[in-house]
Amino acid sequence: IENCAQKESSFIFSFFTFIFVALATDPEFSEQIPNMTVAVGRDATLPCVVDHLGSHKVAWIHVDKQMILTIHHHVITRNPRFRLTHNNPKHWILHITNVQEEDRGYYMCQINTVPMKSQIGHLDVVVSPDILDEESSPSNVVVKETFNVTLVCKASGYPAPKITWRREDNQAIMLGKRTGQQESIPIVEGPELTIPKVSRIHMGAYLCIASNGVPPSVSKRILLDVEFSPMIWIPNQLVGAPIKNDVILECYTEAHPKSINYWSRSQGVIISNNKYEISEIESAYKVQMKLKIRKLDHKDYGPYKCAARNSLGGTEGSIRLYEIHPPTQSPRITDFKITKQFEEITIRNDSASARSNIGFQRNALLEEEKDVRKASKKHSKEINGNVNEERNFEPPKKHPTPATGTAASSRHQWLALCLSALILTSINSNHVFGS
Repeated sequence: IENCAQKESSFIFSFFTFIFVALATDPEFSEQIPNMTVAVGRDATLPCVVDHLGSHKVAWIHVDKQMILTIHHHVITRNPRFRLTHNNPKHWILHITNVQEEDRGYYMCQINTVPMKSQIGHLDVVVSPDILDEESSPSNVVVKETFNVTLVCKASGYPAPKITWRREDNQAIMLGKRTGQQESIPIVEGPELTIPKVSRIHMGAYLCIASNGVPPSVSKRILLDVEFSPMIWIPNQLVGAPIKNDVILECYTEAHPKSINYWSRSQGVIISNNKYEISEIESAYKVQMKLKIRKLDHKDYGPYKCAARNSLGGTEGSIRLYEIHPPTQSPRITDFKITKQFEEITIRNDSASARSNIGFQRNALLEEEKDVRKASKKHSKEINGNVNEERNFEPPKKHPTPATGTAASSRHQWLALCLSALILTSINSNHVFGS
């Protein structure tokens, strides 16, 4: 009986052992841990999915730091940014809030089987660019003309930022002569921008731009000041203007630092007042100087000086103002006067001739009237004396006598009217021409 009992117990143990082994299956990872890229400051989640975990346990480990983060349901690390969620038997999710650069690296999900099972995922933490002011050129760089200058711009970030340079006004960057020609480039790459023999054309603001594909890109503005002594350019050194007119004198200056500009004569510096008006138009390092002189008189003519001075030196230019005499007669007025004089001479000559003709005609008519009267008297006597000499009567050759007394009277009246008309014409002519 005792032997039978031992055999029965052994059978039952063997049966349950078989059942346990048959049912017990090793845990397996059902999904790979994804590689993730997260910007610094964001949150990251790393999932670990395990099938048939059974009584085994899951742990998270930071491989690069060789640091255990969690074991099963417990968070081991003291970093509060790490936590674990286990919503169902398969999912073991590691959460990292406010990711930092130090979190970058490989993470392992491990099952405590024999031998151990694990899989690894990578967390990449990217950082947007940031200009390192301590290692870069200051915001304002001053250099004298013809010297060499190097602008430096350093930036941090992950991946390493790419540095580019360009002018703020979008003009090309002049980098001096290479192979005998001036090199002009819109964009220069690299942390340093070197300009040999800098000149005033290089003056202006330059932008150092750092970018690495992680927004936002950043930039730094560096103002390049090129110092040089003043120079003056005068478009017209001789200026003419009539007396009593206004005139404007002009000078153009270039200088940096900004120059002190002024106008002067032999009597001293000119200031703005009722006589003079001084104005300036500025554009970067260039200045247009203007001097307006009102109502010119004789003492205003002569030399004027425009001058410019700064800490590096000074210069001046000279303008001579001279008088222009306006023409006394314009061509049209002269032509008009000559024509008018010619017309007056012609009219006067014509009027004198007319008066001579009128006098001659008047004398001729008077003589003709006398002849007519004589002929009329003679004819009347012949009629009254019944003398029939009509056939032998011959009127004067120049003034023929009418055949009857009526005709002679009509002709007499006609001559009187003509004489009156000529006398009136003569009077009017004397009135018109002042004779």
